[in-house]
Amino acid sequence: MPGKTRRLGKSPGAGKKSSIFGQFLIVMRPSKVLELQLVKNGFKMDVGQYVFLNCPAISQLEWHPFTMTSAPEEDFFSVHIRSAGDWTDKLMDIMEKLPEGAQGPKMGVDGPFGTASEDVFDYEVSMLVGAGIGVTPFASILKSIWYKFKDNDPKLRTRKIYFYWLCRETHAFEWFADLLKAQEKEMEERGMGDFLTYKLFLTGWDQSHVNYVKVNVDQEMDVVTGLKQKTHYGRPNWDKEFEQVRKENPTSVVGTFLCGPEALAKVLAKKCGKYSDVDPRKTKFYFNKENF
Repeated sequence: MPGKTRRLGKSPGAGKKSSIFGQFLIVMRPSKVLELQLVKNGFKMDVGQYVFLNCPAISQLEWHPFTMTSAPEEDFFSVHIRSAGDWTDKLMDIMEKLPEGAQGPKMGVDGPFGTASEDVFDYEVSMLVGAGIGVTPFASILKSIWYKFKDNDPKLRTRKIYFYWLCRETHAFEWFADLLKAQEKEMEERGMGDFLTYKLFLTGWDQSHVNYVKVNVDQEMDVVTGLKQKTHYGRPNWDKEFEQVRKENPTSVVGTFLCGPEALAKVLAKKCGKYSDVDPRKTKFYFNKENF
């Protein structure tokens, strides 16, 4: 959740004391995305929530909001920060110049904020749609579902996830692809390869990119993401996608979740109505617009 800068004389928690973190792991992605993993130290979070970050070494007054990408089950909480202005550029510059093993700058953290997005756990089948950076909250959700699935959490009803990501730029896939790779590998090892079906749609490209893909079309792994699932070019045919989900789940209630633009929300809401069967014993789609 990249957001507008907030210049404040104190933390943005309306008098609520923020926490200072000095222990964290820094992961710099090739796509100019910085991942910060901070030790929880009693910090509690839910999926879909966000925090405000402050780096006094840059400015004591600036606080920036970021959606958390870790799962509540992990022993750290993380955010992914992309280059999006002076503050993020300065933070990345500081982190890149740190000698290996050196202590990073102190970070102020305020939060978490936002309503937990746990409705996704209430459906046997879920369709998750993320557009652009809107994919960020789904990182937390996908991780948490997988932890619950592995731990046989009795509260988890989910048995099938369909995940769709629409993105304009190829480099934006890089950090999220790491998460999908890890889940892809672990699910195959456990014989649960069908638990997650994902489709990545690249909506912006040039002719040189198309030519490169054509030359490498026979590669086992996708040339854009390194995943086994090939990247699709252009926008999804939602009629085709909903028809496939309905065919594969003829008696299920399907929760459809979006983190993306309002125009896409209207399209998906209509498709949920169109492909829901009038027979209560057959497939029903319920639309949920997430506001992160």
